[in-house]
Amino acid sequence: MTRPATTRLTAVTLSAALALSGALAPAALQARSAAPWFTAELAQPTSEDEVIAGGVVFRCEGTTCTGPRSGDRPLRVCSQLRRQVGTIASFTAGGETLPDSRLARCNG
Repeated sequence: MTRPATTRLTAVTLSAALALSGALAPAALQARSAAPWFTAELAQPTSEDEVIAGGVVFRCEGTTCTGPRSGDRPLRVCSQLRRQVGTIASFTAGGETLPDSRLARCNG
């Protein structure tokens, strides 16, 4: 018994969609893992391109420094980064911004 044309078309469309999603999934995961975990906005631009603070290699450009996730607490990483590049205007770890009271401790 032969399948109707619409059933074959649906099967081909579904196969193509699955193949495409399989090809795109690794790229999406790579993009997500490449996103910085730490983001620091500095009070003044830094001349440093790369800074190691709290075991994290930060890449800096102007007043922004970004780095990957580490096992250290955000406040400790922030404090060590401040020692390298100066006053931190805001500090974000994993999408959560350090509250003002903790930012003051970072800059203290």
